[in-house]
Amino acid sequence: MSIVSNLLDVLLPRRCHICESPLAPHESFACTHCLDRLPRSGYHRRPLNPMEQRFAGIFPFDKATGFFLYSRESPLSQLVQDMKYRHFPAIGDMLGNLAASELFSTGFFSGIDMLVPVPMHFLKQARRGYNQTVRIASGVSSATGIPVAEALKACRPHKTQTSLTLEQRLANTADIFSVALPESVEGKGVLLIDDICTTGATITSAAETIWTAQPSSLSILTIGVTF
Repeated sequence: MSIVSNLLDVLLPRRCHICESPLAPHESFACTHCLDRLPRSGYHRRPLNPMEQRFAGIFPFDKATGFFLYSRESPLSQLVQDMKYRHFPAIGDMLGNLAASELFSTGFFSGIDMLVPVPMHFLKQARRGYNQTVRIASGVSSATGIPVAEALKACRPHKTQTSLTLEQRLANTADIFSVALPESVEGKGVLLIDDICTTGATITSAAETIWTAQPSSLSILTIGVTF
């Protein structure tokens, strides 16, 4: 760590975004204690787990998991809100790396050739300055060595999903994506990555679109999943 970084830590100590305790030099955004306490879903160990049940019969997939259980009251919510709305994009890298590091030894990434983040419409991304899902995918890539491919693009904007019913969410996300590079996807094992899975409407739209490019397989990973 540089002298400047040491000085900044003294003058402006970095604090955990969850418990606000000072961070150790090796910690980023959240302390080890808080990260260890975030509830893991364990869905990757359960056939036809609750997240997979949301997509069963809608589109073909190999496996799907949300790494953490998520609710608006959970500590994970603080990290997600800071990542998406308070200009801390590197939280995405941290969460993606953490999830992938813990999943790697389970064989979850077997057969995966490329990581495809769910895209954001360019106007929304211009306002925010980044797509947090791309940052999550970058964190997964750093832990697995699997390349990130921005093979999907959002061809029209859609309003926030927070207050919508399931039917409204499905209508809101219908036909919003297209495949930017079909030849890069054909015959490849694709892992579709998003931040939070609630109803699964956005993921469904993205998955149905990516299937038009004829990948060999499709799996899904989100940082959080509602329960």
